[in-house]
Amino acid sequence: MLSKTKKKKAIETAKFHDTDTGSPEVQISILTKRIEELALHLKRNQKDHHSRRGLLGMVSERQSHMNFLQKKNVRRYNALLKKLNLKKKA
Repeated sequence: MLSKTKKKKAIETAKFHDTDTGSPEVQISILTKRIEELALHLKRNQKDHHSRRGLLGMVSERQSHMNFLQKKNVRRYNALLKKLNLKKKA
């Protein structure tokens, strides 16, 4: 679960203007932070299959947002990949 401060930092890294909370970049940034935290949880709790299913759902949702952004604006997509240190899909 993301704390308010971590979520605020994730929004700060990807926002375009002061009240931006719904752009694809912000949504991808928040999902990335949630995925990182859940991945750490699963390293400690390897038998937690319910959380693993949630992680796979979040990864799928993030990929959908990334596909949308790539189709809409390639420059913004590439800039976001660099900001979040994500790899391009193959």
